[in-house]
Amino acid sequence: MTWFALPKRLPRWPAAALLTAVTACGGPVSATPDTDGGPPPLPPGPSPQSSAAPFAGPASAGVLLDEDGVHYCSASVVDSPRGNVVATAAHCVFEYGSYMENVTFAPGFTGPGKGKAPHGRWKVRAIQVDDRWRRNTDASDAVDYAFLTLEPDAKGRDVQDVVGGTPADWASPAERRVTVVGYPNAEHNPQNRPISCTTDTRQDPELDVSVRMECAGFWDGTSGGPWLADYRDAEHPGRIIGVTSGGQTDRESTAVRFTADARRLYDKAAKA
Repeated sequence: MTWFALPKRLPRWPAAALLTAVTACGGPVSATPDTDGGPPPLPPGPSPQSSAAPFAGPASAGVLLDEDGVHYCSASVVDSPRGNVVATAAHCVFEYGSYMENVTFAPGFTGPGKGKAPHGRWKVRAIQVDDRWRRNTDASDAVDYAFLTLEPDAKGRDVQDVVGGTPADWASPAERRVTVVGYPNAEHNPQNRPISCTTDTRQDPELDVSVRMECAGFWDGTSGGPWLADYRDAEHPGRIIGVTSGGQTDRESTAVRFTADARRLYDKAAKA
């Protein structure tokens, strides 16, 4: 069976603002380096953008491939006890009443045509989506995320052992500075390279668990890509607060924030 690149869904999702670090007393944190042997200060994060640029971050971001090896959605490794959990959008793995079959995950994917998987292709063992998504209820837009459990590779390694993973934030505020990562489809991205955009999110007025960002370049294929808060660089990826779920155009993208409901799915995936 051949799967075509799934479009970003067209529901309702938004957000915007930059959190200010504060001390326990409520004052701003000093930028002065700790001279008492404490950890060095983190590097500054990327500057806000209006359009996406090539991403040079961790290889934990990658693509989902169908049974023919064709990229159709984005995904990323989430830190987990066994190191084998990936986050993506629910519509990337469960549509029209059934689960996608023979799906693999390729972290750090790149290259024209069917591309190259420098860190291997990892078979999906189990897929976790919310019951409301499977039943296609009125609340399904609020749970357009999924967690996948991967098989070890031929050497017995788990994916996180190879490319690392990003911790999840299960209670992020709506207004946040994020770095959004994804792989546009081949029509707009013939070299199959990851892109990213750092920008501020804002609250969706129609769906309280959803946030929106505005940045050009997020075409079909970016669905399921991670939204990283407090991202600094490849060594300091921050925390994933959600995944790309929809958007009216390539300039407007949306995500459902991870909450306790998402945490329950993640726990199932981590134990699968």
